[in-house]
Amino acid sequence: MKVILKQNVPSLGKAGSLVKANDGYARNYLIPQGLAIEANEKNIKLFEHEKKNILRNLEKETKSARELAASLSNVTLTFSRKMGDQDKIFGSVTTKDIESALEEKGYKISRKMIVHEHGEHIKSLGEFKVKIKLTHDVETEINLKVVGE
Repeated sequence: MKVILKQNVPSLGKAGSLVKANDGYARNYLIPQGLAIEANEKNIKLFEHEKKNILRNLEKETKSARELAASLSNVTLTFSRKMGDQDKIFGSVTTKDIESALEEKGYKISRKMIVHEHGEHIKSLGEFKVKIKLTHDVETEINLKVVGE
């Protein structure tokens, strides 16, 4: 099925593109979520008119994401955890902990945007870099320190 993307979809294409998607994916996900519309003759004409507005809104979102990325790159979060033997901490630092610490500093970041190569949780003392993916093409890193109590 051919669809016109209303928003960027990482696995499919950019907003404003005419792409071919599997029928089930288009009917059950893309169209109900408002990410795409079916590419028939009527919708193509209508979309050409709306395309400028969509691209302008996308540019605004990208610009605000870049500004947020610039301010986030200076952020350092410190977590204090109880320690056991061999400098291992009890529990771990999760994406939920990082999300709430960022929220306390005034940043509205979903934990789904937080990506780090240490898996889901950080279970040791030290300094870590944690990547935050704001949009599919805008990402930044924050510093994370885990210290013992």
